[in-house]
Amino acid sequence: MILVFSLSACTKQEKKRYEAEFLLLFDTLTQIVGYTDTEEEFAAHVDLIYDNLEEYHQLFDIYHNYDGMNNMKTINDQAGIAPVKVDQKIIDLLLFSKEVYDITDGKVNAAYGAVLKIWHDHRDAGIDDPDKATLPDMDQLEEASKHTDFHQVILDEKNMTVYLPDPEMRLDVGAIAKGYATEQVGRLAEGNGMVSGLISVGGNVRSIGVKGDSSSTPWKVGIQNPIEQDGADIRKIILTNASLVTSGIYERYYIVGGEKYHHIIDPETLFPAEYYLSITILCADSGLADALSTSVFNMPFEQGLALIERMPDTEALWVFHDGQIKTSSHFDDYIAE
Repeated sequence: MILVFSLSACTKQEKKRYEAEFLLLFDTLTQIVGYTDTEEEFAAHVDLIYDNLEEYHQLFDIYHNYDGMNNMKTINDQAGIAPVKVDQKIIDLLLFSKEVYDITDGKVNAAYGAVLKIWHDHRDAGIDDPDKATLPDMDQLEEASKHTDFHQVILDEKNMTVYLPDPEMRLDVGAIAKGYATEQVGRLAEGNGMVSGLISVGGNVRSIGVKGDSSSTPWKVGIQNPIEQDGADIRKIILTNASLVTSGIYERYYIVGGEKYHHIIDPETLFPAEYYLSITILCADSGLADALSTSVFNMPFEQGLALIERMPDTEALWVFHDGQIKTSSHFDDYIAE
């Protein structure tokens, strides 16, 4: 169900602030804020965003089938059997995934599903029955890691097919899917006349313009405190046609022997990365921000900082286990006063 409601009075040009939210897509809460002349205009933007976000959700899903659709699960089910004809949106995502794989030196790997599935199954079982929660066997993880070479994915752009020649390989785009989809629906909304909006898909935030087209006030978005999730934001960031994405250990995890094991798996150790509590990335593209937040989470600070500093118009904030906060060279330029 989509809920739409007005939140505030008019701006000088009589535009009103509206908000909508809905659940289920990408297994998270989506929130949309916008300034429009009428509720009907805002509702039309929301419908457009919802419909397209739903399509991305279904196409990128690795767990469910949908009538009349070949999606990521279809590709995985046909691994070692036959190429799968897919929608252009999947082709585009996998091309973007290749770029991300190269940029992050394999720290974000859409072909890492064989390893991630093992962790997913143990996490689900541990959440369902905490007293019997177990860790994956290292031999099993190492065997699965032999089937994660993204360069083996055969992508035929002309015939619009994807083929995994290794029958043990599995795609998993969870590290970039929400951010990528958020970016695409944000661009689509802009192209269809949305001039002032904020889209948040499970914390993957993408801004459009400023707060009301008669105002020069930028959007302000808080960064959640990873130590005290119910406490005050650790920073508030100004956003104008930009994206803010945070990856942290406090959302998806399970407990084994009193220790928390989160969902961000380091390809070097095959276990959850232990460097930080959270990483926040600020840049123009929400898909890239999502990918970088995962990759930097899996890197020692100096390596992650070097990657961020090499990338134009990209900033990052690190929160360490002791509560210490470090930022890239120009991150503070975007802190709201």
